[in-house]
Amino acid sequence: MFKGVNRVMRAYIYWDLVINSAWGLLSPIFAIFILQTIAVGNIARGAEIVGFATLFYWVTKSILQIPIGNYLDKNHGEIDDFWFYIIGTIITALVPFGFLFSYLPWHIYALQILHATGMSMIIPSSYAIFIRHTDKGREAYESGLDSTLFGIGAGITGAVGGIMVGYLGFKLIFILTGTFTLISLFFIFPVRKDMLPRVPRKIHEFPVEKNILP
Repeated sequence: MFKGVNRVMRAYIYWDLVINSAWGLLSPIFAIFILQTIAVGNIARGAEIVGFATLFYWVTKSILQIPIGNYLDKNHGEIDDFWFYIIGTIITALVPFGFLFSYLPWHIYALQILHATGMSMIIPSSYAIFIRHTDKGREAYESGLDSTLFGIGAGITGAVGGIMVGYLGFKLIFILTGTFTLISLFFIFPVRKDMLPRVPRKIHEFPVEKNILP
């Protein structure tokens, strides 16, 4: 499966698998958490909070990605992409731990803004690294491999998360999501020395779209 895939791409795919699997635990139970814990059983209020949480996430992420992407493109080396990638993942990992202490709507909104900030750092930087390090002639295969593995991982953990919450509650899922998001970093750090000192231009292949969402 990984034959002919270079070490940077392997690291990227493993990171993608782990972080999406981690958030797969949280995705199916996020609305239930809002309804039970924040809206306290009020379905209409719960739907409103989830809606505004989605608004805060997407608007913040959409606003920040463009200036971050422009900044990263002004630097010829990949080390800035690498550190934005790392810091964005760390910020994203903090969000599930924040849910442990949330009991008011503004807590959720603030965490969604934090989540969006982390993702706005991850998406431009990780996509840039993906594009530059995809093996020539293997673009479709490696994009498909990445999408397949993180899709399977997120699907499996989504089912697991849905089962776990009924027996173990929300707290353990939040802890596991944050912990495994941090663990995903261990796949990225070893390829720091493979980051390009100069960035090749006129590369137009694009990576698979993904959403790491609650």
